[in-house]
Amino acid sequence: MKKRNHFYFFWRGLLKPFFQLKFHMKYIGVENVPEEGAYILASNHTHAADPIIMGMGLKRQVMFMAKEELFKNKFVGWFIRKLDAFPVSRGKADTGSIKHFEKVLKEGNLMGIFIEGTRSKDGSFLPPKNGCSLIAYDTKTPVIPVCHTKIGSRLYFHFGKPISLEEMGFDKGGAREFRNASRVIMDHIKAIREEDLASAGEQNG
Repeated sequence: MKKRNHFYFFWRGLLKPFFQLKFHMKYIGVENVPEEGAYILASNHTHAADPIIMGMGLKRQVMFMAKEELFKNKFVGWFIRKLDAFPVSRGKADTGSIKHFEKVLKEGNLMGIFIEGTRSKDGSFLPPKNGCSLIAYDTKTPVIPVCHTKIGSRLYFHFGKPISLEEMGFDKGGAREFRNASRVIMDHIKAIREEDLASAGEQNG
């Protein structure tokens, strides 16, 4: 596992009270994220601050891909690199980024991926991309589905139970299996949202 990144934990601790005041975050299922070992957090994506807010609910550091455009600003690029983010080219195959995060996982770290590949402007789900399932298969890494949903004034981050490669339907790999695995992961994320909405409805009923 990578050495503890003091820069990451310093800024996370410093910013958390401000984000809590603004977003009123509630974290559910944190116990489903093991404190060590390689796992992929596969989440939906609605806000630019999602990587920061998601990580604030966990004891471990989460390493994220970030769109390469963010690295064009020297200060922003320097800052997010210090947080162990890594640039990825959206809309095209980026084997360099995939190999980097395969290395991250083989070292036993926790990695975050926004499975839809981009932000949803209205909070609805977008079709999943196959990068997450490809990396999971190549590194034999379980995937933890994560769904964040705004209900009233509160922002919920709900971590589901890890999904094994067998549950994702992998056998020999290949495009069809990657697409199927992506759908399986996305179905878990959708189910989490349904659970949270139902729970909120019962509390308000």
